[in-house]
Amino acid sequence: MDLRAAKGRLRLPAIAAPMFLVSGPDLVLAACRAGIVGSFPANNARTLEVLDDWMGRISRELAGTDALWAVNVMVHRSYARTAEEMELVLRHRPPIVITALGSPAAIVSAVQGYGGLVLADVSSVAYARKAVAAGVDGLVLVAAGAGGHTGPLSAFAFVPAVRAFFDGPIVLGGAIGSGQAIRAAEILGADFAYLGTRLIAAEESIAEPGYKQMMVEATIDDIVLSDVLTGMPANWLAPSLVAAGYDPKAMGQRGEIALGRPETTGAKRWRDVWSAGQGVDAVKAVEGVAAIVDTLEAEYRAAG
Repeated sequence: MDLRAAKGRLRLPAIAAPMFLVSGPDLVLAACRAGIVGSFPANNARTLEVLDDWMGRISRELAGTDALWAVNVMVHRSYARTAEEMELVLRHRPPIVITALGSPAAIVSAVQGYGGLVLADVSSVAYARKAVAAGVDGLVLVAAGAGGHTGPLSAFAFVPAVRAFFDGPIVLGGAIGSGQAIRAAEILGADFAYLGTRLIAAEESIAEPGYKQMMVEATIDDIVLSDVLTGMPANWLAPSLVAAGYDPKAMGQRGEIALGRPETTGAKRWRDVWSAGQGVDAVKAVEGVAAIVDTLEAEYRAAG
């Protein structure tokens, strides 16, 4: 499958980013039906049985269409469920697998073996080089300003630096909340935009109602960058930090990276706080994905 060629089947060159506590099958299906690529992180399914059900449902409901969807698999050494999730990936064969928080080397051949594509989520040029060496089909560049785990580099520097040695598909993430920003990603040299924060308050997301309302009320000044909760730099909503007992101005020491298993990490501190990126100002209401994509498409077309 040629990911670039698939752009012609989409209303917008965009992927609904896989978001912790936000992306589920309803959001994936709504994104695909609205004309963009849908995705979800495997660890949002708290058990393997649920994950099996989610992927089976998505496959069934999109059967006979040319829609593209993706599952996000964490490959960090501290994540204990990668191998089991990959067994389900090989059973359901999602068109795209997005790896995160580690080297994609161990799963590339398996996914490509059934005709799927592997996109590696990277936050630095060095990681991008390693992913390319591992044989991935494309890269997701997580630039500064992204919600959840974020990178330190400006998109203006990141994309050209990677494009200098990689001519495959590039997806750009980081504060992309408008149609103009999607077009800007293409101008920089990316092929697709990664839409995260803009979709958190979607009606189809599994985010709690309080999370969605906080998104509507939040501004860019409410975004706090910290590595305390997960051990990795991530952007969080200040009001949720305060509600969880943290002081956004004095977050403390860096946390430990210990991902474990979704089934046994329900009490982890980062489940009590909510993430968002610097594009939060674009979220004005709780609305359906179709309406959001309509708005983004109109802005994109107007941007030329």
